[in-house]
Amino acid sequence: MSSQLGKLFKISTWGESHGLAVGVVIDGCPAGLKLSAEDIQFDLDRRRPGQSALTTPRKESDTVEILSGVFEGKTTGTPISLMVKNEDQRSKDYSEMVDLYRPSHADFTYDAKYGFRDFRGGGRSSARETVGRVAAGAIAKKLLKEACGMEILAYVAQVGEIECQGSPLQFNLEDVEKSLVRCPDPKASQLMEALILKTKKECDSIGGVLQFVVKNVPVGLGEPVFNRVEAALAYGFLSIPATKGFEIGSGFEGTKLNGSAHNDEFITEKGKIKTATNYSGGVQGGITNGMPLYGKIAFKPTATIAKPQNTVNKKGEKGVLKARGRHDACVLPRAVVIVEAMAALILTDFFLERRARTGLL
Repeated sequence: MSSQLGKLFKISTWGESHGLAVGVVIDGCPAGLKLSAEDIQFDLDRRRPGQSALTTPRKESDTVEILSGVFEGKTTGTPISLMVKNEDQRSKDYSEMVDLYRPSHADFTYDAKYGFRDFRGGGRSSARETVGRVAAGAIAKKLLKEACGMEILAYVAQVGEIECQGSPLQFNLEDVEKSLVRCPDPKASQLMEALILKTKKECDSIGGVLQFVVKNVPVGLGEPVFNRVEAALAYGFLSIPATKGFEIGSGFEGTKLNGSAHNDEFITEKGKIKTATNYSGGVQGGITNGMPLYGKIAFKPTATIAKPQNTVNKKGEKGVLKARGRHDACVLPRAVVIVEAMAALILTDFFLERRARTGLL
């Protein structure tokens, strides 16, 4: 079972939803980066459960412990091991799932592939695994910010049919964090919040779309053919639990335009070459062109819901499952920081690869 990502900035996440702890080992972080637990904790707090009435009521402080790789406040260049203890497991809530398969979940496929599964909250298939990604991503974001000023932001662009209005370039972290839904459009945020609470009351779930944008991206990250930036981002984003779609730049809407309207013409501004528009989403030929990277990720409705659903057990016998446990009616508000983390991890690998090859920042 693969739990690793990256070539130069390599991470390996570990732990289960109802085990003693979850965490990550990061190999390849350059020495000398100033790093404290507080640098990591900020993003873990944005991901943790129990933040508001919109999220699962599971109570976890998600307090990070740095076990190795940092000395006197700086990274040493050796593997960084981070651990977050699980504090509020209720494994008995999953007793019905020992035999019955949850619809649209990983229960059946895990059993079919491995012949065994951890039914307590889904084990490794649980989104609790993303604690390690977010912790590692916080370090990657700090590295990119200090090395080249790169800034990564994600926010909720759509819940159900309610859409955020405005350009990704006009929003900042403060705008996003003002909203419980993490939607920077106040009007849309209010409507989204009401819809999520209504859905939660009905014991159901709802999906939506996250927008991401990356500013101050250096020219020259990525390669043609298989190691394209957009391909690597798609790989990272679609590894996040509940994701079902990815687009970059104009995405599917761009298919409605002619080439004459969609092409990004080159101009010179303050002595630098750039494009007049950015339908490409900051990538051309698989390589970053210095324009902002932006795109969207689709998240399905949470699979585990409290409404009765028809299913079968391991023997194929019919059954009805009314799931217990504590789950998000909508995963998007907590998934924002996971998307940021995955973007940072993918781009850090590209950044270090380019620096190793050319010596350039």
